[in-house]
Amino acid sequence: MSKRDEYVAKMKQQLDELNAQISELEAKAQAGSAELGKKYEEQVSHLRELSVSAKQKMEEIREASEDKWEALVAEGEKVHKAFVHSVNYFKSQLK
Repeated sequence: MSKRDEYVAKMKQQLDELNAQISELEAKAQAGSAELGKKYEEQVSHLRELSVSAKQKMEEIREASEDKWEALVAEGEKVHKAFVHSVNYFKSQLK
């Protein structure tokens, strides 16, 4: 397995885990009050958008040529970190 394939596989696994966390958080948010529900729906929507962005970046890296994919990794890491930070922030709001 190439270094790029390993990176994409790792990123996919992390995205899958984060998406599972979003689903759990969404269920918790729906169980809350109606007032908080609207706020949490907006945050879940934002997380879903970040998830799509991260998945698109992962696909871009996967499809890039051998000599260009490494240049895309920094961008992918930025998107991933923003996604992780947003998920963790939302989790802290639900406690």
